[in-house]
Amino acid sequence: MTIALLTVVGMVLGAAGGLWINDLGTPSADARTRQGDAVWLGHAWVDGRKGPADVDALVKQIGAGVHDLFVHTGPLRDDGTLDPALYPKASWLVTELHQADPGIRVQAWLGDVVDSEGPGLDLSRTDRIIGSFRQALDAGFDGIHIDFEPVHSGDRDFLTVLEQAHLLTTERDAVLSVSVPQIEPVPGIHLVGAVLTGHPKWWTSGYLSDVADRVDQVAVMAYDSGLPLRSLFSGYIQQQTRLALQSVPNSVDLLIGLPAYHDDNAVHHASAETVAAAIRGVRLADHGRLKFGVAMYADFAATASDWAAYYRGWVDPQP
Repeated sequence: MTIALLTVVGMVLGAAGGLWINDLGTPSADARTRQGDAVWLGHAWVDGRKGPADVDALVKQIGAGVHDLFVHTGPLRDDGTLDPALYPKASWLVTELHQADPGIRVQAWLGDVVDSEGPGLDLSRTDRIIGSFRQALDAGFDGIHIDFEPVHSGDRDFLTVLEQAHLLTTERDAVLSVSVPQIEPVPGIHLVGAVLTGHPKWWTSGYLSDVADRVDQVAVMAYDSGLPLRSLFSGYIQQQTRLALQSVPNSVDLLIGLPAYHDDNAVHHASAETVAAAIRGVRLADHGRLKFGVAMYADFAATASDWAAYYRGWVDPQP
């Protein structure tokens, strides 16, 4: 082996060892739901495929822990506009959910691929994007959940969109929420991805703070780690949760995403990235912050075992 190869192997082993160490220990008994959790819901809820019986089953399934539902309502067109034909049953759904459980907050999940790495949404089209958010609020939603990807760390146009969106949601007494990438585990490592692949996987903690200052709620998409073992994934989630807790102000709701889906590919190993492993990592980092919870991704892929892991690990954790 060359010295360079030995150095790379040593770095990989060192990183894996650090994640394994993160997974050690016993979570605090206070690390549990604050009834502020969330679920990403698929498009079937607003396009007519779901009915009253489905709403009743959903409310029963989510129980007392879930407060926010992110309902897929887009995507936006690349010019920033939103096709009304995408969500013909939105008003019905919000009404039904509020009647079934007045405490539930129903948000329009609006996303698109942005043009940072190819064709896509131009974030400088702020007027049209905000118009689409206004359109969704007019349909009755309690808030806007933004999921634009990939937004590169430091993107100023994205911050401008958030500033304008927050003015709108504040005026409408609605909530502004955003999905965000993971935080770089080592300062500067996001630049490596930018140079080697053109896709910087992580955000800096400083940029996450800039984003969090402009919204009411942040959901970290803490999955697709590429890690092959549950212990390493749990340790990684512990690290991501700790970094997020340090970067997002206490006044902002912070959610850590749980991988309730079962794809197997280069970036996601279903045997390692489980709901149970993610919850363990969250609990190991949880220090009792009030505005804190987890978010299940997603209802259309989650199994009975995923929901059981959520209840057993987070809603009513056993010693």
